[in-house]
Formats: sequence, C-alpha cells, structure tokens
Amino acid sequence: MTTKNQSVEFRVDNAIAYVTLNRPDQGNAINADIVNDLVRIAHLCDNDPQIKVVLLSANGKMFSVGGDLALFSTMGDQIRVTLKGLADQLHKAISLFARMDVPLVIAVNGIAAGGGFSLCLIGDYVIAAESAKFTMAYTKAGLSPDGSSTYFLPRLVGLRKAQELALANRTLSAQEAADWGLITRVVPDASLKEEARAICQSLANGPKHAQAVVKRLLFCSPRNGLEEQMEIEGREIANTAASVEGKEGIRAFIEKRTPRF
Repeated sequence: MTTKNQSVEFRVDNAIAYVTLNRPDQGNAINADIVNDLVRIAHLCDNDPQIKVVLLSANGKMFSVGGDLALFSTMGDQIRVTLKGLADQLHKAISLFARMDVPLVIAVNGIAAGGGFSLCLIGDYVIAAESAKFTMAYTKAGLSPDGSSTYFLPRLVGLRKAQELALANRTLSAQEAADWGLITRVVPDASLKEEARAICQSLANGPKHAQAVVKRLLFCSPRNGLEEQMEIEGREIANTAASVEGKEGIRAFIEKRTPRF
C-alpha cells in the first residue's frame, strides 16, 4: 500500500514501512489530518506481518514545529473540546507506534519542537541530522506538554534535565540531544536518509520475534521489581530459544555463518 499527497505519506518496501510527515510548507505542524493519518498508519504497521521495521521521517526543512497554533487560534470557545479530541488521536497513534512489535526508527531533520519533540521520544532508534534542534516550547505558548513527553522524557534524561527542557524551554543541538541520551546518533545532514535506511535494513534483517520481546522487556522494566523482571526475562529467553528464529540463530552461531531470519 502506498499513499502520496496526503498529510502523512506511507509506503512499504522490502519489509520497511516508510511513514513521512508531509506538510512541509507548514513546518509539518500537527493538525487533525496528520493525527488521523498517523492513527490509520499505526494500525497498519501494527498488524501487517510483512512489515519488520518502521521509519518515521519528514518532508521539507523541518521535522515538525509541533501543534498547529494557527489552527488552535481559530477554535474559539470550542478549543477545550476540540484540542482534547486532537490530543486523544495523537496519543492513540503514539501508543500504537510505541507498543507495536516491530522497531520504530525516527530520522530527525531540522527543528523538532512541541509535539514534534514528543514524537521523537517514542522511537526505538532515533537518528538526527547535525543541523537538527530539539525544544519542547510548550510553555512559550502558554501550553502544557502532551504527546507522551512527560512519560518518556524523565525516563530518558532524568527529572532535572526534563524540568529544564519543559520549564525553561532549553533548545538542544543534535549533539547535545545525543549527549543527554535523548536520541541515539547524529550524522551529517547529507547522510541522514541513507543512514536511516541502512539502520532499518539492518533491523529488518534481524529476528522479528526477539526484537518484539526486547521492546516489551524494556517497556515493562520501570514498573517491575528485580525478581519480577528476571522472571519475565527467563520465560522470554526460553520462548525465543525454542522459536524458529532462535533455533536458526543458535545454529548459525555454531556454524559461524550469518543467520537467515
């Protein structure tokens, strides 16, 4: 399935799902079209057995400036109801992307602000161009954060740094974001697309079931005690070892060859 000329473009090629924000003239500002497209696409990515990795990126010079404040300004007395509905849809998409079995790679070009910043936090692997910048910016507009940022941000960078980003609206360069643990890697601007595709291909060549288990283990770890987490680990490594992928991976290791997942 391929969709073009929509607020979010979508295509699948060689087991990689390409999800691309596509409002470049508006800085990929998040509106109802974008969030509704993201929900629909997230459902597809979560349920298509042919997909092994998802790449989220953006057309234009910016990743996303966040919520469409020009749109918000037209909502008048309906802003409370309308914006809650918009946030609900965004959160539905984020939940699906975060909890789907396959890895989510995010490639960040230009500015990632507000809701765009929040989207970056949900990736399993986040790669950014050297020129990328990251800022929450919510309180600059008199708003509070959304898009899962108050969940993921303290877990990624710690409470004090999260407070600085959310309250003081500090802007981070791509390298600072990597140093803080907000993203995974920084690459030259010209290499962003190529490097992102290479990461996706590497993940697509990996064991899909084991990668899904890794995602679940890391997701549940913060709420579990040591013994509970180890019990889950023990059950899951036994399950993965007994799977077709696990048997192939063990054989390939013994035979000193590349596994065929």
